[in-house]
Amino acid sequence: MKIENTDQLFRCFSGKKVLIIGDVMIDSYMWGHVDRISPEAPIPVASINKRENCLGGASNVASNIKSLGAVPLTCSVIGNDANALEFIRLLENDGMDSSHILKSGGRKTSVKTRIISSGQHLLRVDEENTDALNKTEFTSFTRKIEEVINTEKPAAIIFEDYDKGVLSPELISFVVELAHKHHIPTTADPKQKHFLAYQGVDLFKPNYHEMKTGLKTEFPRDNLSAIQGLGTKLIKDMGLKYVLLTLAEAGCVIISRDAMHQVPAEIRDISDISGAGDTVIATATLCLTCGLGMKDIAYVSNLAGGLVCEYSGVVPVNKTELINELKEKLPADLSK
Repeated sequence: MKIENTDQLFRCFSGKKVLIIGDVMIDSYMWGHVDRISPEAPIPVASINKRENCLGGASNVASNIKSLGAVPLTCSVIGNDANALEFIRLLENDGMDSSHILKSGGRKTSVKTRIISSGQHLLRVDEENTDALNKTEFTSFTRKIEEVINTEKPAAIIFEDYDKGVLSPELISFVVELAHKHHIPTTADPKQKHFLAYQGVDLFKPNYHEMKTGLKTEFPRDNLSAIQGLGTKLIKDMGLKYVLLTLAEAGCVIISRDAMHQVPAEIRDISDISGAGDTVIATATLCLTCGLGMKDIAYVSNLAGGLVCEYSGVVPVNKTELINELKEKLPADLSK
């Protein structure tokens, strides 16, 4: 499929079911101002005037899938606590199904709280546990995933890894094998701990830092020859189809066994890069399900990731904005 017709692309996205498996969380924000130092210690005192909770982690990927017109199926394990109730409320208020979320009394629902003053982040407080799923949780979770695949028949599966314990090499292997059996494409947004565990996924999307730490090697962002070499080796060693490497202000590159394309970053008024990777993996996955070529996948997902950076906090991509930018900026030679 080619994307000269942007409306056709989004019609292809519409209604596709995408299974998102990984670490969900609440992104909590406290906004205020600082005008004094504490008498108890040399630290600022923040007077809070606004609070907000949002979906984060794998659930922000789900929000992006929904914003792009597709249907997210979010599958994860959270705690059985007050934050779990808030997470379910946020998911359902956003019009998403919560029936594939498992609760466990042995876990804690992850919450990241950011305290912000005058647009500056003062502090982040994390409430979480990062232990791997125990045997009972693992068994229940794999059964739930298999049930969702069999009943919902998703068009793609996304692994969204935040190193919070939901994903493990055993779980990844189980899901990839199941996906291959059902001919479902898989994509992965990895973290360092299980970086090399995503054997056999179709599209692997690390960022620059994750690539360096995951491979335990250093390479400059602008050394395209080194980047292509590392990407090609990953593809051969892990049985991947594509590596989509995001490079922040340097844009992104997409690599296959025998080719590489670079997409430069758009010039933007950057407000916050939080959640941009979630947008990229969601967009790239939907592009993959629509049969776009590697250059198209990189271009559209890079544009989507850049758009969310113009907003403060973690937000999903605005479909109308993305459509308008694609119509305005789509290179004449794309897809040729």
